[in-house]
Amino acid sequence: MTFDMNDAEPQKTSDLIPDGSFAKVTMTIRPGGRDGQSEVDRGLLKASNTPGSDVLMVDAEFTVTEGHHARRKFWQNFTVAGGKVDEHGVSIGWKISKGTFRAMIDSALGLGPEDMSDAARAQRVLNGLADLSGITFAAKVRVEVSQDPRYGDSNRLDRVVLPNEPEWRKVMDGEAVPPVPTSRPRTAAPPPAQAPAWGQAATAPQPTKPGWAAATQSPPQAGAQSVAPAAAPPAAKTGPAWLNT
Repeated sequence: MTFDMNDAEPQKTSDLIPDGSFAKVTMTIRPGGRDGQSEVDRGLLKASNTPGSDVLMVDAEFTVTEGHHARRKFWQNFTVAGGKVDEHGVSIGWKISKGTFRAMIDSALGLGPEDMSDAARAQRVLNGLADLSGITFAAKVRVEVSQDPRYGDSNRLDRVVLPNEPEWRKVMDGEAVPPVPTSRPRTAAPPPAQAPAWGQAATAPQPTKPGWAAATQSPPQAGAQSVAPAAAPPAAKTGPAWLNT
C-alpha cells in the first residue's frame, strides 16, 4: 500500500492573525463535560481547573470562514456561571459573556442593537447555550500578548462587529477591511523570584496555563454564587432563531 501525499493541504503557517483584523467567523462550542442549566446544554460546559473555583465556561473555537485568513482558528473561554458576583449576587463573568452572546446574534442576523421589537426579541431567545454553536458573525480580532515568556502570543475575539458599524456590511459580504490595531503595549514579564538575603529558599513560581486555556472574563473566586444563564424558552421551540432565517 502506498500513500499519495500530492493532494495534501499545504502546511499552515503559525503566524497570528494581525491585530485589529476584521473577519467573518464561525463559533463552535467544544463540550467540556459539565451540565448547563438547559436540557440541550448537558455536558456542554467546561469547569475551571483552578482549585476551589466554581466557574463554568463555554469553550469556544472560532474559525475564519473566508478571506485571506480563511480556516485560521483561535480559541477563547466565556464564563457563564460562578466567579465574582455583583451587589445582587449575579456572576460578573456571566453578565459580560451574555452581552457578547447577544451581540453575536445581532451580528449574525443583522439586528440593530437598539431593535427591541417583538420579532427581534424572539430571535434572541435560545433553547440553551448550545444553540450558539455554529453561529457566524462579523468579528474584530486582536492579539493578546503573553505575559509568560514560555508561551507565545495568541489571538482573541476583541469584539463583535454590529450592523450599525460601517465595517459590518463589508465583512459579511466578504470584502477586505483594513485592520484597526488595538493599542495594547507589550509589558515586560515579571522577573524570577529571588531567594531572601538570609538564605531561605524562595517559593518557585507556579507554571501558568497558555493564554488560550485561561478564562477570559472575571477571575474565579471560590464560593461565589452560580447563576443560571437564562430561563428555558417554550418547549415548542426547536432551534435557535438565527438558524431559521
